[in-house]
Order: sequence, then structure tokens, then C-alpha cells
Amino acid sequence: MKKITLLFVAIISLISLTNAQVITGNGQSSQKSSNASIKFNNTSHSFGNIIEGQIARHEFKFTNEGTEPLMLDNVSASCGCTTPKWPRESIAPGQSSVIIAEYNSQGRPGTFTKNIFVKSNGGEVTLTISGNVVKEPEKPKSPIIIYR
Repeated sequence: MKKITLLFVAIISLISLTNAQVITGNGQSSQKSSNASIKFNNTSHSFGNIIEGQIARHEFKFTNEGTEPLMLDNVSASCGCTTPKWPRESIAPGQSSVIIAEYNSQGRPGTFTKNIFVKSNGGEVTLTISGNVVKEPEKPKSPIIIYR
């Protein structure tokens, strides 16, 4: 009976280790599959007002706070106007890197909120960018004087 109890405790412990959670700065949690742990300094960013036609960029800094190398499996955006750029190499324990989010504001006046979905062996995290695209103010027209 003692051996069965010890075996049961060992199995439960193993299951809880493989289903550990990642807690992000804004309280989101997700399942992870290894002892890598991804922690972002911030999971959201507001650009405020940006001029239509500009490419707005923001770097989301993260650190591997686990004991195994962190691999970003996939980073994708909620729409084609947002392009994420991320490191393809593994991030050693204690090391940091960035995910760059680029928003193309061309032809998109008004407010926006876009998500970037990060999937890694350290868990899944959703990053958010937002802002307001305004048309560029018209430049004053200089008067033309014609002399005869």
C-alpha cells in the first residue's frame, strides 16, 4: 500500500511540474511545457497619436526566468497591418531579448487595438498595441503673387 501511495504522489508531482503556469505582468496565465519561463516587462503599449502613413514600432522586452533555454515557437499578429519580429535562436536562462511590433498606419485613420500572440516553451502570452491614427495636417499654402 505504501508503494502505491508513493507512486501516486510521484505521478501527481510530475503532472504538476509539466503543467506549470506563466504569470505575466498583467495577470494573464497560461500553460507551459518546460522549465523555461517567459516574463515581459510590459504586455501592452499605447502609441498615442501617430500620423497616418507612419510605421509605429515598439519593443517588448522579455527575460527567460526559467532554468532551461527559452524558444519562441511562433509569434503572430491579429491582422496584416501588424508585423512582429522575434528572435529565432534560443534565449538562455537569465538572458533577455525583444519582440518588435510594427504597425502600418497607411490608410487606417482612427483608433486601433491589435494583439500579438506569443507561443513558446515558456508559455503563451498576448501582447497588445493601441493608438490613434490621425491625418497629417495640411501644410499652409503660400500665396502666389503675379506681377505684370
